[in-house]
Amino acid sequence: MEKNIKYKRVTLNEVAAEAGVSAITVSRTIRAPDMVSAGVRKKVQAAIELLGYVPDQAASALASERTNVVGLLVPSLTNAVFSDVLRGVYDVIDGSGLSVQIGNFRYSPSKEENLLRTFLRQRPAGLIVAGIDQTDAARTLLKSAPCPVVQIMDVSDSPIDLLIGFSHYDGAVEGTRHLIDAGYKKPGFLGARMDPRSQARLAGFTAEAQARGVYDPIRVITTTHPSSVGMGGQLLSDLLAQAPDTDAVFCNNDDLAAGALFEAERRRINVPNDLGICGFNDLEMSRHLNPGITSVATPRYEVGAGAMTLLRDAIADRADIQTPHIRLGVELIKRGSTRRGYPRE
Repeated sequence: MEKNIKYKRVTLNEVAAEAGVSAITVSRTIRAPDMVSAGVRKKVQAAIELLGYVPDQAASALASERTNVVGLLVPSLTNAVFSDVLRGVYDVIDGSGLSVQIGNFRYSPSKEENLLRTFLRQRPAGLIVAGIDQTDAARTLLKSAPCPVVQIMDVSDSPIDLLIGFSHYDGAVEGTRHLIDAGYKKPGFLGARMDPRSQARLAGFTAEAQARGVYDPIRVITTTHPSSVGMGGQLLSDLLAQAPDTDAVFCNNDDLAAGALFEAERRRINVPNDLGICGFNDLEMSRHLNPGITSVATPRYEVGAGAMTLLRDAIADRADIQTPHIRLGVELIKRGSTRRGYPRE
């Protein structure tokens, strides 16, 4: 009769004995490899592979009060904006001894609160959270977090801890100013989802259009539904139905801008001579359409890389951080969709 076999877990001390070093050195090699010499790392890694040792994250957390995991909370995993942020995070974290655990709260404040509670129970080394608009409960959780916290993708006068982002309001002001300076006199706004960052873009559009004497609330069309290329076409249709003399649109993002371009093509509206289109984020597709879409370029990769750098430095030695709050700039990329007289291919 086959006997029940109890598997024996390899211990840290056994790895240390095999490698001929102390248990503390093994632990340091696993948690912060840059702190030990290449020769020691090689011996410890050989012992780990020989014995089949798997670090016990729970035990490590109890011993050090933190794991080596960084919690990253974003509102979307399919949005290209956040994929660029993730690329920046992973490029910096590579070789640091840290790992990333991603939580997608799908633009839901309650889901974000629940994910924060889950992450904090796991004693993370640090947290990166998208936005500055957390609920009171979420802010309380973050302020009491026993680890560094980085808010990203926006700017604030009262961040919870560390911050790196850019002004959505300023970007919208710049895009709207460009439309007016290009000669468009009746600009409109197309917006979807209308999360706080989208609201800031609408506020920027409104402020600049009012300051230049061309604002008309009838030309503002928004929806709380998710953004998409198809939604951009629908929103332009709705706008032209109630304000057919609209001669330009500032779009909340490039998906909507592409949809507006396709809808204009369907209606045989000449872009840019009869309708100017400006997007936001400057996604790759915007430069490949015909005409290319003018857009406000945002430093998404730089935000991700900068956030992980801030967090890594704070974990190592908080006193080394010279600039805890970083405000990055945006750049207007002018293309054919706002260039009257642009020769079509």
